[in-house]
Amino acid sequence: MVKRKFYLEKIYNFIDKDVIKIITGIRRCGKSYLFKSIIQELENKGINEDNILLIDLELPKYNSIKTREQLDEIVVPFLESHEKKVYLFFDEIQNVKDWEVSINSYYKLENTDIYITGSNSKLMSKEFATLLTGRYVNIELYPFSFNEFLDYKKELNQQPLITNELNSNLENYFEEYQQYGGIPLTISSQQDKELILNGIYSSIILNDIVERYEIRNIGLFNRIVKYIIENTGNVISANALYKYLKHEKLNITKQTIYNYLEYLENAYLISKASKEDLIGKKEITGSEKYYLLDTGFYKSQLDEKQRNIGHILENIMFIELKRHGYKITVGNINNYEIDFVCKKNNQKIYIQVSYLLENDETIEREFRPLLMIEDNYPKYVLSMDRILQPQKGIKHENIINFLKNFNHEKIV
Repeated sequence: MVKRKFYLEKIYNFIDKDVIKIITGIRRCGKSYLFKSIIQELENKGINEDNILLIDLELPKYNSIKTREQLDEIVVPFLESHEKKVYLFFDEIQNVKDWEVSINSYYKLENTDIYITGSNSKLMSKEFATLLTGRYVNIELYPFSFNEFLDYKKELNQQPLITNELNSNLENYFEEYQQYGGIPLTISSQQDKELILNGIYSSIILNDIVERYEIRNIGLFNRIVKYIIENTGNVISANALYKYLKHEKLNITKQTIYNYLEYLENAYLISKASKEDLIGKKEITGSEKYYLLDTGFYKSQLDEKQRNIGHILENIMFIELKRHGYKITVGNINNYEIDFVCKKNNQKIYIQVSYLLENDETIEREFRPLLMIEDNYPKYVLSMDRILQPQKGIKHENIINFLKNFNHEKIV
């Protein structure tokens, strides 16, 4: 599979450093494979494989480990039998109760280098974070970018699954990417893609949320999730969701809605962008946009008529920006909206995403808010158009080419 150089370069900087490396991300996004790549790098550096312990808590050999005491029964003898430095890898560590106690004890020993993965953004308990203040680094792993998707397709020697004669080969690849997303298993499978996506989605909902948080009214919870997916790219507030559910004669408290949204974020199913008043330079609380961490779930969870191509493109761009470490807000200026205000390293870019600039009304809608901004930071309108129409310093780019050539150091 594709060697994920973007993430490996981040991790290389911390190999043999006195910090615990924590890799989090949605299920099936490639965390286990990344572990194998790190181990390969260690072996290339001359580390003996006998000094490396990999415990994948979802494999039959280790999935019976449910407590930290059971974990210690395997790890402690390994530590005691090695005098030289050892490298400990724990895959899906959240499956072990009170795992942080054991990890902290291993960390305090000399000559240990520790790597852990999990499918929950709340992987680190408050107690663990307190114990290890400044002693861990958290790296978020995302599904494949479009470039990684193309590399993987080339490695698999696969032509685009979708073949529209009016499109270029690259456009057909992108059509497949925007429909089925960037989860490696989905990409490699030529058949049953939706079945695979449904299985991953169900695992996230049932294992990472319903069971973990002991949700009893599963039907109501699923209704809320469906609402979030249907309204991707729209501003959502817990209050508006509450009113919608009350109208549907469904009883729920606002606090429960807030909790459910947090659970979905914790499980890496969704991520949010808050609104920002660009004139007052302050956050607008209570209104956010939510995006899926993989666009394939739109196809697996919504009917064709429910899917909005413009919002899906917006979602793809949101993930790409998150992948590159941007802090993202939804801009508001004189009651006009800017999809993404992106900040990083004291720099800023503004991005509007649209399906096609097919008429004057659409062009006006996309360019007008950007023209209102008086600073000199880069401003982009991204769409599927082949003929580009830049205006007054605002760049108009084809979103496929933008993603293909994305380099955050050059666009700021």
